[in-house]
Amino acid sequence: MAEESSLFRSEHMTLTQLYIPLEIAPQTVAELGECGQIQFNDLNGKVNAFQRTFVNEIKRLNEMERKIRFIFAQAEKLDIKVPSCDPLAPYARTRSQVEIDQLDASLSELESKIMQMNNSYETLNKRFHELTELRHVLRETAVFFQEAESRADVIGGINHQEDTHLLTAAERESMEQGDRAARAISLAFVAGVIPRPRMATFERILFRALRGNLYMNHAEIGEAIKDPTTDADVHKNVFVIFAHGKELINKIRKICESMGATLYPVDEHPDRRRENALEVLSRIDDLRHVLENTKAARHAEISRVSASLDQWSVIAQKEKAIYHAMNLFSYDVNRKALIAEGWCPTNSISIVQLALRSVTERTGSTIPPILNPISTTKEPPTYHRTNKFTNGFQEIVDAYGIAQYGEVNPGLFTCITFPFLFAVMFGDLGHGILVTIAAGWVCANEKKLGKTKGGEMWDMLFGGRYIILLMGIFSIYTGLIYNDIFSQAMTLFRSRYTFNYHNDTQRWIGEKSSTYGFGVDPAWHGAENALIFSNSYKMKMSIIMGVIHMSFGITLQVFNHIHFKRRVFIYTDYLPQIMFIWSIFGYLILIIMYKWLVHYENTSEAPGLLNQLIYMFLSPGVVEKPLYPGQGGLQTFLLFLAFICVPWMLLARPIYLYLENKKTIGAGYNRPAAGDAVHIDTEAGQTLTSANGSGSGSDSHDEEGEGHGHGHGHGEEFDFSEIMIHQMIHTIEFTLNGISNTASYLRLWALSLAHAQLSEVLWTMVLVPALTSGNAFAIVIGFYMWFTMTVSILIGMEGMSAFLHALRLHWVEFQNKFYQGTGRKFIPFAFAIILAGGSE
Repeated sequence: MAEESSLFRSEHMTLTQLYIPLEIAPQTVAELGECGQIQFNDLNGKVNAFQRTFVNEIKRLNEMERKIRFIFAQAEKLDIKVPSCDPLAPYARTRSQVEIDQLDASLSELESKIMQMNNSYETLNKRFHELTELRHVLRETAVFFQEAESRADVIGGINHQEDTHLLTAAERESMEQGDRAARAISLAFVAGVIPRPRMATFERILFRALRGNLYMNHAEIGEAIKDPTTDADVHKNVFVIFAHGKELINKIRKICESMGATLYPVDEHPDRRRENALEVLSRIDDLRHVLENTKAARHAEISRVSASLDQWSVIAQKEKAIYHAMNLFSYDVNRKALIAEGWCPTNSISIVQLALRSVTERTGSTIPPILNPISTTKEPPTYHRTNKFTNGFQEIVDAYGIAQYGEVNPGLFTCITFPFLFAVMFGDLGHGILVTIAAGWVCANEKKLGKTKGGEMWDMLFGGRYIILLMGIFSIYTGLIYNDIFSQAMTLFRSRYTFNYHNDTQRWIGEKSSTYGFGVDPAWHGAENALIFSNSYKMKMSIIMGVIHMSFGITLQVFNHIHFKRRVFIYTDYLPQIMFIWSIFGYLILIIMYKWLVHYENTSEAPGLLNQLIYMFLSPGVVEKPLYPGQGGLQTFLLFLAFICVPWMLLARPIYLYLENKKTIGAGYNRPAAGDAVHIDTEAGQTLTSANGSGSGSDSHDEEGEGHGHGHGHGEEFDFSEIMIHQMIHTIEFTLNGISNTASYLRLWALSLAHAQLSEVLWTMVLVPALTSGNAFAIVIGFYMWFTMTVSILIGMEGMSAFLHALRLHWVEFQNKFYQGTGRKFIPFAFAIILAGGSE
């Protein structure tokens, strides 16, 4: 009979063995991936990953995924929206080998076609870029040549002097008008374009390298030119350089290449330049049409397959996951079948069997897959079946460590204690309402928001939406208890304090007539001693909650001891620990409550509880201001009981283990045979006698290296000294942690005080001055600033701080009392996990 699922412990797991006929193996594994109920074990652990059976199929599917990613990238580059598909929809089913072959061929053909169009487009675009620049060069150089011809005598008369300037040398009129016609001009020139930011550097380098023996002119290109490589808009300048001789021209060309300039051939005859310009314009128009057609064809080709891209990606991921899983199986040559082994929740075996039957019926196979449960002593993985509400809380526990199989799961209790401890630190009705509204909206629209890709931070907040919702609800409750709404008091009921003026103290002093209906009386807000009252109240409340929380954690040991059949450890571990805690800190709770119940006319006569606890150790039996008769004797007895618990914790377990080992040796196991061992688990406190792989209780992890336990392994001899050392460390740690952990719960008081005080500061320093100003504009600005800082500081930063402190209280103060967290998580072979990126 199947056990009922519960978060209290891991679900009961069964080791299963599957015999899958080779001809229907992919279909069977695909069906198991759809139901997602089996975690396969690797039966080929000693085989290299590159030597496994289906490595070629995986390589092929990796190549298909690469092609799909390439097409995705091209679609994104062209701003083509690729619709997402449901990974578990019927059209995303596993395909046959023929369909995979066809898909591979289609992807190869599509990739080849797109790459060919890309290459053509890049070549044409580069040529278009060059012609565009040449058009600007031809247009601008026409002006340059006119200027050069008008100043030909100046250019021809350039002297090779080091101090000749770049532009003024060409402008100087040093020759007489009568000699100009007699000069023969023999000049060479270079024309091209260069990025505008490099123009100034380019001029300086040319001037220094050629010592001023050149004439240069340049002009800015009015439009930005698109770079064919990066598609970025680049602003460039056209330049032309005149100089004498081939050597200078060659030097200029080298400088141009080093500066990233592009040179273009320009004819020196005006008629030919005009013809070249017309030809360039014609070729630019032709290339523009070709580019548009190529781009449209590429866009149409990718748009045609865009609706299928996500579906193809899902198919490739599923097929690759199937072959990865099949690589874990062993191959039975005689039966022509694959043998698989894996863990399955006992309650889900019927689901797996139904999936296997459906595969047999769908494929028409004469030999069905066979599932056999296997009896084993291997420790199963831990599986807690969660839903969308409990998943977030379970993730908090799993972040600390995965529960050992059969161990009590703190996640069940964390669903309540975590948001409650958070709310104790965060308690404010107004802030709680804002958090609840925000989290409630996310929960109400979770289906739509779940498809939103907002990054890692959004995924974390969305995954913990129900945690935040409960934190908001509990904050509303604690806000009502504290009687705080944005640091202001609420008069839900009539105050039970009557204020009278005392002439001797010249103060209004309130006298209590009865108990307030719910929470803190609003009369305390604004009182001079309000901070003293709230500090005392919240500090004592924190101690009470902390001791109860830790005691509950210690008590959960009992359920672990009973489950693992080690009831004797209830007497060796649980009893001394709980008695130690309650003889000291439990007594502190009792005197706190007793003092709350006793009325003191003069509060200065009330005894200090902290001093009483200190002198309980320093002066046993002596009480200066007793709370009740016989207090000294009771405290002496409790102190004696606490001291007795220390050697009890230290010696009881090691002595028991020593006697059990001695009994085992006396029974004839002093010389264990191969495979037999006496296993002492010093962490869990188990003594296991195993013979030929069988034993009682919780066994060690399997041979796959999945063990997480501590202490001795199989085949090790019993070492009493090591047991004593371990137990001594454990005892010292527990006794010291009893004090430090209790003090750690004072963070509940400290953060609650800080939250309330900061909220009051924002109210009195930001909002109140704006409201009392009487200026509508000031009121709007003041409210905006107050609300912004409330959300960002008090809810955002303070909320994160309270969250982290609540997390620490659960991990350190609560879970370490009973929770080992040395198990391994159940990760089934499931397409839903793989496609969501949850698998490693």
